[in-house]
Amino acid sequence: MGGMDDRRQRRIADWDRRAGTYDARTSWLERRVLAASREWIATRAAGETIEVAVGTGLNLPHLAREGDAVRLRGVDWSSAMLDRARSRALALGIDAELVVADAGTLPFEDRSADTVVCTFALCEVEDVRAGLVEMLRVLRPGGRLLLADHVVSTSLPLRLMQRAAELVSVPRHGEHFTRRPLTVLADLAVDLVEVERGRLGIIERVHARRRQDAA
Repeated sequence: MGGMDDRRQRRIADWDRRAGTYDARTSWLERRVLAASREWIATRAAGETIEVAVGTGLNLPHLAREGDAVRLRGVDWSSAMLDRARSRALALGIDAELVVADAGTLPFEDRSADTVVCTFALCEVEDVRAGLVEMLRVLRPGGRLLLADHVVSTSLPLRLMQRAAELVSVPRHGEHFTRRPLTVLADLAVDLVEVERGRLGIIERVHARRRQDAA
């Protein structure tokens, strides 16, 4: 247990260090690749919305365009990243409750959200299934689960490259390139509404609903 806690604290400290330069370092990728998925997610969010792994708040400008349709709460395990997100929310005029917490233990009541959003973060969550179960716990029956992430490619050469990259990225940052959360959702209490997968299968967007009869 101690080793796991130490690894977790090292990863949080790493994100704290990266917070100040994160937006600048990822700006090209954000404009060219990720922003379209954030827009896709935001246009499907509605009502009481919980965002898991808010980061520096890169979804906030897209959610802000939805106006009063979205009321936001969010978590991230890095306080430094959340500081950036709070500044962005203030600049956008968004009244968002942003707190430090882990994806596996969300500090919200059962069935308290209409929408749960998680973008480009399940690649680093230690236990993907536990994280998704926790998201469904706080989601009302019929509520929307909106996910976007980079996933294992449909191209064999790219899959081999992703597996090679994981030899470095997983021990260093806990980042996986060959995961696919959709496969984990298959045995959870959700109905799929929309699934979109980009070129070479690297980016996948998922819109699911918690079943009305879910326990």
